[in-house]
Amino acid sequence: MGEAEGGLPVKVLLVDDEENILTSLRRLMLDEDFGVLTANSGREGLELLKTETDIGLILSDQRMPAMTGVEFLTQARQLAPEALRILLTGYADITATIDAINKGGASRYITKPWNDEDLLQTVRDAVQKYLLIQENRRLAEVVNRQNEELKEWNSRLKERVLGQTAQIRKQNEELNVLNAKLKSNYQNVIVAFSGLLELRDRTARSHSRNVRNLAVGAARALDLPEEEVESIDIGALLHDIGEIGIPEAILGKPVDQLSQEELTIYRQHPVRGQTAIDLIEDLRKTGSLIRHHHENFDGSGFPDGLKETAIPLGARIISMADFIDTNIGRIGGENALDTTLGRVSELLGRMFDPTLFDVVKKLASYQYYITPGVRQEIIEAEMEPRSLYEGLVLSRDICSGTGLLLLGKGAVLDEVKIKSIKRYYELDPPSAGVHVWINKNA
Repeated sequence: MGEAEGGLPVKVLLVDDEENILTSLRRLMLDEDFGVLTANSGREGLELLKTETDIGLILSDQRMPAMTGVEFLTQARQLAPEALRILLTGYADITATIDAINKGGASRYITKPWNDEDLLQTVRDAVQKYLLIQENRRLAEVVNRQNEELKEWNSRLKERVLGQTAQIRKQNEELNVLNAKLKSNYQNVIVAFSGLLELRDRTARSHSRNVRNLAVGAARALDLPEEEVESIDIGALLHDIGEIGIPEAILGKPVDQLSQEELTIYRQHPVRGQTAIDLIEDLRKTGSLIRHHHENFDGSGFPDGLKETAIPLGARIISMADFIDTNIGRIGGENALDTTLGRVSELLGRMFDPTLFDVVKKLASYQYYITPGVRQEIIEAEMEPRSLYEGLVLSRDICSGTGLLLLGKGAVLDEVKIKSIKRYYELDPPSAGVHVWINKNA
């Protein structure tokens, strides 16, 4: 029986009564970043599960004497409920395969004979899924612990919470960010991907947030279904995830200054971004938006050269929002918004969907409050919650009376947000009204 290599984060347990199969599987996984344990029977495998820790994947043969694979996986499920389980089975063992899934909690089955590369990739995917689950649990524990800390602070500080030290305010802000992220169905994955983006570029999160606000605002203004709005929300946050791994020397150049070789590398990032989240079934629609956010309306974009309505609507929205935020950041100054919107207008029908421009232009004028022309028409106003209406844009963060962040600056108010604001003003009233941008000429 083999032993896992020390220091590796997870182990794979291989169970088969045929020593040559175990040897073959172990050799196949020799260079992988996980340890490998082997057992010659189900009973031996159960003993290992009682003594070994960090077993994240169990790969078991079905046809074994004394104890079948289904029987073994059923008992293994009790000893290591978090470990993923895969059954090796012949084509004729369909009943055993069904039992393995229903009774043994198997997530996959692999038929004999197998393709080495397919089997190895399946094992890699399962190990990665196990590690993500463990990381998600760790993050949840951090949030729960900080929630308890926040309750204790609030009970002691109450009305004085606004006068906390800068360090405590920072801790509250970090906790609020974690709480907000956990409200999303896919938030643990987004946290992991966002962390990777931050390693690549410190400004990436700001850019992603700006694109998200603009894209989601446009989606809601177009009355898209909530499910589609959610896909656009996540797609906008992660649209640049595929840039991880691209050399900084390439990312730091304007696209029109890249060499042909550099351009080829750069144009891989939408496909890489889709691939990064494709293992998560619920995010596959979002992956399509990431893949196509560099397609052009006239078909001249990449990676697939789609045109017009063949490009997913969410990708068309994210494309325009991405272009606007990127160019405003590069141009800078008071005229950045007007100059950028002028460029978008010139590219309608070629790069961008003309039907989206009016909606996105209006939202961008609120979100990027930076040009003299905009300042002459838009002013900040303080309103009572009962006077709010849909379409208004927050000019300041809204914090509860005890200092919890309720909504961030730049949020576009809809019916749900307005109801939430009214409820918080009853439960934990802020000291001031709601500050919004309004058009004084409207």
